[in-house]
Amino acid sequence: MTAPNVMGGEVGFPDALIAKGPCQEFADELRLFGQFVGSWSLEWIGKGPKNQREPMTGELHFGWVLDGRAVQDVWIVPGRGKAHQTDQNIGFHGSTIRFYDASLGAWKSTWIEPFKGVIRRFIGRSDANDIVLVSDEETPQLRWRFTKITETSFVWLGETSQDHGATWALEEEMRATRLSP
Repeated sequence: MTAPNVMGGEVGFPDALIAKGPCQEFADELRLFGQFVGSWSLEWIGKGPKNQREPMTGELHFGWVLDGRAVQDVWIVPGRGKAHQTDQNIGFHGSTIRFYDASLGAWKSTWIEPFKGVIRRFIGRSDANDIVLVSDEETPQLRWRFTKITETSFVWLGETSQDHGATWALEEEMRATRLSP
């Protein structure tokens, strides 16, 4: 069902959520995650049921949302149409919404993964050539890093800390390759 918009046309959920580009007020800051808008293939390596390294392929989609004030992404591992090993707790299907908070000079980011019942909040910032997001509200602490960023690829690293960030252990790695802008 659609509802009329103020211009007299019809508008539905996708039209209310999806934006054509960044809002101009924070256009420079929004480029940090805006550079990923588009679709990507993923090569994921994480831990399997017996703590062995387990490779899997997936997909990733970034887009502008909420009048161009936020970037939302959808991470799907294994990709659609591939068997999901739910009994082994491998893979994920979730979404992050991120927006720039001028009062912090940083990004607020929330990861939601309904299958595993996970919600984690992060603060993200540029760190030289990388983007680093940290969630320290729960144990373990999480650090997610976008590194080796180019126009057509990047590496995402998921790390955990049990000692308040003194040391970090690599839990999973994803290599992303751009499919479309």
